[in-house]
Amino acid sequence: MIRETVLPFKLGKTDDTITPLAGLALFGEFLEALGLREKVGRAFPSPGSARGYAAWEYIRPLLLMLHGGGRTLEDLRKVAEDEGLRRMLGVSRMPSADAAGDWLRRQGVRGVAATDWVLKALLHWALAQEERTGYTLDPDATAIEAHKESAHMTYKGYPGYYPILGHLAENGLVVAHEFREGNDSPHARNLEFYRACKAAMPAGKKIAAFRADSAAYQGLLLDELADDGVAYAVGADLDVAVKEAIRRIPPERWLPYRDGWIAETVHTMNKTRHAFRLVVFKRLGQGSLFEEKGAFYHAVASSREEGPEATMDWYHARGEHSENRIKELKCDFAMERMPCGQFEANALFFAIGVLAYNLYKLFERLSLPAEYRRARACTVRYRLYCVAGKVVRTGRSLVLKVCEGLLKEFQAIRLAIARLAPG
Repeated sequence: MIRETVLPFKLGKTDDTITPLAGLALFGEFLEALGLREKVGRAFPSPGSARGYAAWEYIRPLLLMLHGGGRTLEDLRKVAEDEGLRRMLGVSRMPSADAAGDWLRRQGVRGVAATDWVLKALLHWALAQEERTGYTLDPDATAIEAHKESAHMTYKGYPGYYPILGHLAENGLVVAHEFREGNDSPHARNLEFYRACKAAMPAGKKIAAFRADSAAYQGLLLDELADDGVAYAVGADLDVAVKEAIRRIPPERWLPYRDGWIAETVHTMNKTRHAFRLVVFKRLGQGSLFEEKGAFYHAVASSREEGPEATMDWYHARGEHSENRIKELKCDFAMERMPCGQFEANALFFAIGVLAYNLYKLFERLSLPAEYRRARACTVRYRLYCVAGKVVRTGRSLVLKVCEGLLKEFQAIRLAIARLAPG
C-alpha cells in the first residue's frame, strides 16, 4: 500500500483573507509616512490618459516586490495576487509584469533622472535628521552579468553592465550612482562621479573623507580632494614611479604590521599640484623569507594625518562600508540581474533598486527595533516581512491579525512610523 502523506495533517481551503507578507504592509506604511507617493508624483510626468497608470502605481509594486524577495518582473504577480496586502495598502489596481517592463522601456533616461530626483530628496530629508555634518564617501564599481541585446563585454570576460555607486560609510545610504556600459573602464569619469556625489549633499552637509580602490588613483581627482580639504586614502597603482619610491624607503623605516611590514614615504604624480603620503604594505611570498624577490606590495595614497598602520586599517574598512553593501544591493535586492534588453530600461530598474536599498536602510534605522539595526535585508525579510496575517473587515475598520509573539513588535514599528509622518 502506497502512503498518501508522510506527516499526519490534511489540507483544506479557507475563505478568510490571508496574506503571507503581513510585515511588508509595515514597509508600505513607511513609504506613505515619508511622503514617497508625493515625491514620485512631483518627479514623474502624469499619465497620458485618465485611465493610464501613474508612476507611483509602477514604482510602489516594484519596491514591495524587491523588499519581499522578488527577483524578476514576473514576481510582481505575487504582490498582485496578495489580496490582503493590497487591501491594507489601498492598492485597488496594479499593472501587469509586461506593462511594468513596457513602462521601464518607455521611461528610460527620463525615468532615471526622475528617480534620481526622488533619491536626492530622500537623501536630503534623511541627512537632515542627523547631527553629523561630515561624511565618508566610499565609491566603487561592480560588474553585473547580463546576456542582453544591449550588453557589452566586461573586463571580467562576460557581457553585462558596470554601474558605480557612492555609499556614505556612516549610514550606508547611496548618495549617487551611475549605470554604465559593461565595457566602461573602472578608471573612467571618477572625478565627475565625485563631483556628482558632492553636488548631491544638502546644504550644511559635506563629504569630509574619501576611500577608493586604485581606479580612483588619478592626479586631477586627488588634487580636487586636497583642494576641498577631504581626507582621503586611495589605492595606488604600482607603476614605475611608485615602485621606485618604494625601493628608496630605508630598511629601518619598515615596521611589523599584520603578517608583513609597513612603511611610508612622500610621493607625487606627474602634473599634480599636491604631494601625498604613500603608505606601503609589504609581505614576503612563500619561500622568500630572506629575500625581496618574492615580495608582495600594496600601496595607498593618503592625505590623512596619522600613523601608517591607522591609515591602512581605515582604508581596508571600505570592504565593509562599500563592497559588502554593494553585495547586499545585488544579492538582497535582485540587482545582480537585469530584466530588459535595453540599456535605458535596465538603468531605470537599477535606479529603482537603489531607491529600494536606501529605503531599507532608513526603515531599518528609523522604524525597526534595535536588534534589526545590523541585520541583512534577507534576515528582516525572513523574520518580519514574510509572516502570515489575517485581514479582517470589522465595521469601518480593517484589522491585520498576526500571531501573539509578533503583535507587540508590529505595534512598536507602527508607532515609530507614525512619528515620521508630518502633522
